[in-house]
Amino acid sequence: MNMIKVELSRLNDAFHMEARNEQGSIIHLDASPDIGGQNLGMRPMQLLLAAFGGCSVIDIINILKKQRQDLQDVKVTVTGERQKDVVPSLYTEVHAHFKLFGNLDQSKVEKAVTLSVDKYCSVAKTLEATAKVTYSFEIING
Repeated sequence: MNMIKVELSRLNDAFHMEARNEQGSIIHLDASPDIGGQNLGMRPMQLLLAAFGGCSVIDIINILKKQRQDLQDVKVTVTGERQKDVVPSLYTEVHAHFKLFGNLDQSKVEKAVTLSVDKYCSVAKTLEATAKVTYSFEIING
């Protein structure tokens, strides 16, 4: 087992919190204004999408480095569709669109993105329990 620990502390009398990992990195969380939040941080379900994007980009960078690809930059937009009018409201569909910048081989990028989302990314695998996880990519030559 690989034990991971994150501690959350409340920062105001509403829902603003900070999450701190063992290395001291911090992320702010908050609730939506319709329940009394103040948009002072990401909402927990937004963080889940961010985690998926971050997890997959780390994989893609590693794979493309091993393939000696000239990756200049990468951006990902992750969208999620949640169940309506139920609690808990789980994701039913999640989509990641990757923009990769550089002089890159199309087939190697496709392989890297596919390996990440379909095989390596732990967050994608977690989301697959309730959601259809899809992805697309484009290469922008730099």
